[in-house]
Amino acid sequence: MTLADALDTIPDPLSGRGLVASGRIATPREKGGIADLILDVTGLDEAQRGALEQAARAVALGVPGIRDVRIMQTAEKTGRRIIAVASGKGGVGKSTVSANLAVALKRLGLNVGLVDADIYGPSQPRLMAAEGVKPEARDKQLIPVATRHGVPMLSMGQLVPGGQAIAWRGPMAAGALGQLVDADWAGMGVDTLVVDMPPGTGDVQLSMIQKHKPAGAVIVSTPQDLALIDATRAIDLFVKAGVPVIGLIENMAGYACPHCGEISDPFGSGGAEAQAKALGLPFLGRIPLAIAIRTASDAGDPPAAGDGPEATAFTDLATRVAAWLNPSLSPRF
Repeated sequence: MTLADALDTIPDPLSGRGLVASGRIATPREKGGIADLILDVTGLDEAQRGALEQAARAVALGVPGIRDVRIMQTAEKTGRRIIAVASGKGGVGKSTVSANLAVALKRLGLNVGLVDADIYGPSQPRLMAAEGVKPEARDKQLIPVATRHGVPMLSMGQLVPGGQAIAWRGPMAAGALGQLVDADWAGMGVDTLVVDMPPGTGDVQLSMIQKHKPAGAVIVSTPQDLALIDATRAIDLFVKAGVPVIGLIENMAGYACPHCGEISDPFGSGGAEAQAKALGLPFLGRIPLAIAIRTASDAGDPPAAGDGPEATAFTDLATRVAAWLNPSLSPRF
């Protein structure tokens, strides 16, 4: 058994996954019988940090050839968990899923905030009924905007005039992302951020991974083959960066005729579930193609805030994500 394999037998206190698979420990290094480990203790209390370091040291010393272990603890300065909601292409409903996931997690009792990281095409102000509300700043730090759904949020759509093109190069977009993520979320009681990522695998995604490493990523796709091909690219980016993929969501899955109730599948059916199985990833569920979701979203009233089958679909999704974040609480959900 390699050193990495041995360390991966230790469960992460938050996700329940192995320390390497969860990103708690970067790829360990060993030279001359000395193992160097970098342990990410973000989100853990003092007792958990000590226990985890002790366990990692004991397991590493049990690997043949290892005679000494050096461990350095690191933690994100924000102290928050970030859930990145991503897709390989646009038009799959990622922003709608992000808004409703945040609202549903809030209803489950989590302290959630929402960041619209789609710098060039921000839509969360409309989805969360926060258009025209500009955030204030204190000591050069943005203060998130409260919403009627109990989920504070920030978006570039609140910082630039409506309809104005945001024609920025990569470094400027990355800087804007940093302002949104490093805002005063603690002052709003937020400890979990849902981040609506832009489509693709470009500068903003790389900046998020490198500077604000997510605890996990949720991938959104429609059932059609083209969307699944692009979703696989997004998954590959997170996997290579050591960000755990929480699972795959199939959006726009099944349309119920409002007149006869018959279900049709204009985008296909089951593609995302099959792809998740092929990749060895959890399938988080299906969100229907429903006119109620579209009309409620346009009105700034996320379906997850109400009742009905659409709310149930988002609640089921949030339940699975919450259980992934807090395995010890899963029976509660």
